[in-house]
Amino acid sequence: MTTDVLDPDAPAPQPDPIPGQTDAPFDSALSERYLVYAMSTITARSLPDVRDGLKPVHRRLLWAMRLLKLDPAQGYKKCARVVGDVIGKYHPHGDQSVYDAMVRLAQDFALRYPLVDGQGNFGNIDGDNAAAYRYTEARLTQVAIDLMDGLDENATDLKPTYNGEEEEPELFPGLFPNLLANGASGIAVGMATSIPPHNAAELIEAALLLIDDPSADDAAIMTKVSGPDFPTGGLVVDSAASIAETYATGRGSFRVRARWHIEDQGRGTWNAIVTQIPYGIQKGKLIEAIAAIINDKKLPILADVRDESDSEIRVVIEPRSRTVDADMLMESLFRLSDLEIRVPLNLNVLDARRTPRVMSLREALSAWLDHQFIVLQRKSQHRLDKIADRVELLDGYIIAFLNLDRVIEIIRTEDEPKPVMIAEFELNDRQAEAILNMRLRSLRRLEEMQLRKERDTLQEERAGLEALLGSDARQRTRMKKDLGKLLVRYGENTPLGKRRTTVAEAAPARDIPLEAMIDREPITVILSQRGWIRAMKGHIDTAGTEALKFKEGDGPAFAFHAQTTDKILLAAETGRFYTLAADKLPGGRGFGEPVRLMIDLDGEAGILDLFPASRAERYLVAANDGRGFIVKTADLIAETRKGKTVVTPRMGARLVRLKPLDPLADYIAVIGDNRRLLVFPIAELPEMARGQGVQLQRYRDGGLADVTGFVMAQGLSWAMGGDSGRTRNEPDMGPWRAARGAAGRMPPNGFPRDNRF
Repeated sequence: MTTDVLDPDAPAPQPDPIPGQTDAPFDSALSERYLVYAMSTITARSLPDVRDGLKPVHRRLLWAMRLLKLDPAQGYKKCARVVGDVIGKYHPHGDQSVYDAMVRLAQDFALRYPLVDGQGNFGNIDGDNAAAYRYTEARLTQVAIDLMDGLDENATDLKPTYNGEEEEPELFPGLFPNLLANGASGIAVGMATSIPPHNAAELIEAALLLIDDPSADDAAIMTKVSGPDFPTGGLVVDSAASIAETYATGRGSFRVRARWHIEDQGRGTWNAIVTQIPYGIQKGKLIEAIAAIINDKKLPILADVRDESDSEIRVVIEPRSRTVDADMLMESLFRLSDLEIRVPLNLNVLDARRTPRVMSLREALSAWLDHQFIVLQRKSQHRLDKIADRVELLDGYIIAFLNLDRVIEIIRTEDEPKPVMIAEFELNDRQAEAILNMRLRSLRRLEEMQLRKERDTLQEERAGLEALLGSDARQRTRMKKDLGKLLVRYGENTPLGKRRTTVAEAAPARDIPLEAMIDREPITVILSQRGWIRAMKGHIDTAGTEALKFKEGDGPAFAFHAQTTDKILLAAETGRFYTLAADKLPGGRGFGEPVRLMIDLDGEAGILDLFPASRAERYLVAANDGRGFIVKTADLIAETRKGKTVVTPRMGARLVRLKPLDPLADYIAVIGDNRRLLVFPIAELPEMARGQGVQLQRYRDGGLADVTGFVMAQGLSWAMGGDSGRTRNEPDMGPWRAARGAAGRMPPNGFPRDNRF
């Protein structure tokens, strides 16, 4: 017995290679497979074909319904039957996704020309979902029949299904311009498509124009196609130039508004009635959004919104009072809600070579027409082949009629009659087989005149078809004739073809100022030391103690006159500014409400100032470390309750001064706790929207006490001490003038001991 000894230095044995498997770098293999996935998503799922405007799932749905003979004249069948056939034979995906696609084809608010006639609950414009497919029934519409016209005439090729057991059409040959008429939307890998629906009659008119003049440009097409035609109606309010540019490039958007009118309620009152809403908007969510605008008090002139819709849309918008301007109310709603939206156009489709690209409107129509000419040629050739087959049989039948007795004798006496008949009468195999397969009852119909008449008719038709295939002019004439028949069915005077969307230019929705929506009334704003705020009607005497009542232990902090249309600014020592609407302040009855409930103000942050935004155009802000800058009032206004950070003091510093600036001020005066006064030109102080600012004055001890702006030619003024109410003016401030950031010197005699201007 021998034992094999393994060599430790020998290479390890390699496993046998797996058939069909090769080694490749991971990154290249991954990128190759991702590219395959991306292309399959683009070409077989997300993008429609320019020739029939359908995605594979929609094409398979209609094909399955056709095989089930769900014609408009036939009865309905359960959608579950259709979905089952589709996912079992053609589309191996989830049943819910297939059913959702079928539901969309049946929704008259989603498709301009529905391809499926649904019976049962197929959803509604409120956003409610359709019933399960076991409860709903469907059949094809005439539009779908027109779209599939020619499938029995070899107009397009058939391809095997995913498992090779069945066949399905590569695309539909019908003459209906489905891509642009019904639109499409989809998201692929790295690209997307969004095509709004259009009026079929306008598209056919544009196609007729291209047949007559293939070189017609985009401007010529726009004379026939005015714009999108949505199933939900509405108004396209873009300019003609904007629409033309969008169609010429294949990219852009359309501004779509709801259709509304005023309904008189008597005694000077009125309501705005919305009868059509923008395409793709769910009515239920739209009304909820408008109700939220009312609850949030974003539109004070709007009182209520109600849904009184039945089979027709009727949304009632009630103004706050009869004096409200209707156009102003609706303009505000257009800006704040989905009563006005932008519908995108991205004409990204698969061309005749299955290549995705963005087309213009003219290119899409031209590609569809090119396909229709190919369909016409294929249908004509198919008919020629059928005529040739029939003429061949008719020639055999005529020979049989002329020699009927001999044919009968051959059949009765010969064991193999076919070769004998072929040899004796110079028939081909197909003719002989047809004669042998005739039933006896058919002999009575073998009349020479009828057979010759039918043959002559077919030969005449064949001559016409051959002339058609040989002449481009004849093909164009025939195409115009066929399109003319289609135009009769979908013309502007038909219920289905009548245009629903109006194209009328309108100005963009204006940003209506708050002041225009609020009655201007005088008020007195009062803020207590503990942070309770209220607004008393009228301009009362803020010096009077009887009118200003506070809780025990509380007292006045700020009180000033304002208007209900004003924006009230609150400055915190942290450098953050908050905005309050004067009309939304609590009334003067009682003690008001804590201001910290209205804004997100830190409980430990002190309130520096409270003032109306209209008090001044610019302010001088300064922290106690001596840094500051100039800021515009517009930069102090915050849009949310969280406020807006304007001053960002350094660690340990806080905002201590906020002074309105005189528009004529040309110098800045600043004094520190060390009782040093400095004057420098205002040009040395920057104007900023946010930041720490620059050093106004240098301190060895203490910090900034006060700052102000003044006119150098008029001198510096300050209030004298005591209750005298007098002011003192120092005309010559030259001794205190220096560069910004200097230490300064002692102020003039008589300057207040509290170091305040």
